[in-house]
Amino acid sequence: MRIVGKTDIGMGRKENQDNYRAGRMQDDTVWAVVCDGMGGTRGGAIASSVAVETMENELLRGLAEPISAAGIHELLDNAAQRANTRVYDLARHDETKRGMGTTLVAVILKNNTVYYVHAGDSRAYLHRAGVLDRLTKDHSIVQEMIENGTLTEEEAVTHPKKNLITRALGVNDTLQLDYGERQVRSGDLILLCSDGLTNAAPEQAIAAALSETPFFETADKLISLALDAEGQDNITAVLVKVENAH
Repeated sequence: MRIVGKTDIGMGRKENQDNYRAGRMQDDTVWAVVCDGMGGTRGGAIASSVAVETMENELLRGLAEPISAAGIHELLDNAAQRANTRVYDLARHDETKRGMGTTLVAVILKNNTVYYVHAGDSRAYLHRAGVLDRLTKDHSIVQEMIENGTLTEEEAVTHPKKNLITRALGVNDTLQLDYGERQVRSGDLILLCSDGLTNAAPEQAIAAALSETPFFETADKLISLALDAEGQDNITAVLVKVENAH
């Protein structure tokens, strides 16, 4: 397994409120987390920072021992709930941070399977043989409009409510997550990213960049794609390359 990641403030922000962490265990299990903070001056940066720090601590502790597929699901859920509680409690006890929160997308790759959880509109993708497959579904107003037929995917790109999300970590005392898993094979790429990338760069361009770019240059390339499109938001991309899978 190989890992690469990068974050950038983007063209229109005064502060980068995205955060990410990733790592590889001794048995080649890989974990990665991306959070995109929101709410209040400094609030978003604090929310995303606390969330990724908590996720890292919980995942490292949980993956240090042998773990089953069911155990991985439970670990991801428990880690996210712990992160939710920490951010929620911080906001509840500090009026200046009231309402802060963060998106969350997190993965564990183990035994030829990627396990993932998410809340909000940060995304996970699987890139295989030139095709980019979105693993997560945005928790957003615009996604709900697409699903009920009042908006097309093309119209969603420029819709004024495209940044309004319906789930976020730290906003309520409990967190509703979506969970999934997918078999992977050697050569696959897993991409985690904030909406600063996907709002600026079409999925076709992301897929082409991943097909044409040497792995350790992929995060730089994706950030450049968003900046070349004058991406206004913070931009984060973390990639894992699957190797030695059967």
